[in-house]
Amino acid sequence: MEAGSSIRVDSWIWAVRLIKSRSLATAACRAGHVRVNGEKVKAAYSVRVGDEVRLRMPDAERIVVVKRILAKRVSAAVAAESLTDNTPPPPPAREDVPFVPIRDRGAGRPTKRERRDIEKLRGH
Repeated sequence: MEAGSSIRVDSWIWAVRLIKSRSLATAACRAGHVRVNGEKVKAAYSVRVGDEVRLRMPDAERIVVVKRILAKRVSAAVAAESLTDNTPPPPPAREDVPFVPIRDRGAGRPTKRERRDIEKLRGH
């Protein structure tokens, strides 16, 4: 498509493989999970080159900038070239966060051994 053209937002997010099907893309727009330049948009909203598209997914939010307008679904390599991904890195996995023991309420004071273990976990 030529440089000044535009396409429906649901069609574009399907074409660049952010969502598996066009109907799911339309449903995401209808549910308010798609924002273009900070505004919630309907499925028929026209996307142009340079627009920032935010797509809220169950596990994270994808933030992409439109580099090229695509009307049909393309390969993953071409889709990656058609957008700039500004999605922040995911938070650390739960295994990477140090475990802090929690004592049951009413369990009394920790023993000397338990206090040493707590201090070791805290890095003292």
